[in-house]
Amino acid sequence: MILTRLLFAPALALIRFGCSQVVIERLDPLVNPDVNPSPHLHQVVGGNAFNASIPSSDVSKIATCTTCSFADDLSNYWTANMYFAARNGTFKRVPQIPNRFLEGSQGGVTVYYTSPGRGKTTAFKPGFRMLVGDSMRREKKGTGFKSQSCFRCFSGPDFKGDDQSPCADPKLDTETFPSTPCLGGIRSNIHFPTCWDGKNLDSPNHQDHIAYPKAGPASFATSGDCPASHPVKIPQVMLEIVWDTTGFNDKKEWPTDGSQPFRLSTGDHTGYGQHADYVFGWKDDALQKAMDNGCFGATCTDLKVQSFTNANQCSVKDTVNEVIEGWINKLPGDGSGA
Repeated sequence: MILTRLLFAPALALIRFGCSQVVIERLDPLVNPDVNPSPHLHQVVGGNAFNASIPSSDVSKIATCTTCSFADDLSNYWTANMYFAARNGTFKRVPQIPNRFLEGSQGGVTVYYTSPGRGKTTAFKPGFRMLVGDSMRREKKGTGFKSQSCFRCFSGPDFKGDDQSPCADPKLDTETFPSTPCLGGIRSNIHFPTCWDGKNLDSPNHQDHIAYPKAGPASFATSGDCPASHPVKIPQVMLEIVWDTTGFNDKKEWPTDGSQPFRLSTGDHTGYGQHADYVFGWKDDALQKAMDNGCFGATCTDLKVQSFTNANQCSVKDTVNEVIEGWINKLPGDGSGA
């Protein structure tokens, strides 16, 4: 397994942990602050400070609980949801299942932070936030962004085919939705940039204050030299979501033209519009210690761990109150992708 092999990389820090769902609703405090509801649905994990607006301050002092197994992480992470578009024109939300070795989590996201070694990265500061991807994109740009965002089509149950680093498998990983039924479901991987300008905790588009290395987006658990405009190397954040699409593999229910049937909650039928948002909320210097001390996996002597039994008790009240489950006649929101 790729994580086992990475364990032997000298001084590499790689923490991998689960965060259960804290809420599913149409709010986006980064792109659409104070707007309720926002244009499209998100699945959100992390601390209970999530709201239509999140103050640009120390979120760890605002949240009182987190759905993440590392109790010191009160950050928020969110992505679009996935829906199945049936031949009869109705939609159903695709459920999320616990990732490998993270049984007990409820839906949600697997979060990774990596650093090449002690003193090699600078942890985020209170108030830091960022966005990766473009919810409006529907076509390939340039040579593509597969190393930044991809979908893995598991070839069988129990994560069969999970043999290469995220987004590195030339056969099972694609930048777009898989075109054929995936016997073990679909996994999303989204990589955030690893360079920061060292000054701004945010920017108007939530992207200009961060950048990829000079050579472009790095593959999983690797990093390159940062450009002069963004000289500070930050931990690589990667989000991983496992979608249980196995209940939708009957091609008699797929579109009559044979095209793949899945949609992001933005209305995107391509997958190019996959994106993710992040609001930093780790307590004190917990993340810096984890990166400097070579922590690996879901345990770390410098971090407090909580059971999923406790984590799953944390929640945020749904303030939109709309039907998002079961068979629905249209996607929640306007489907514009904004």
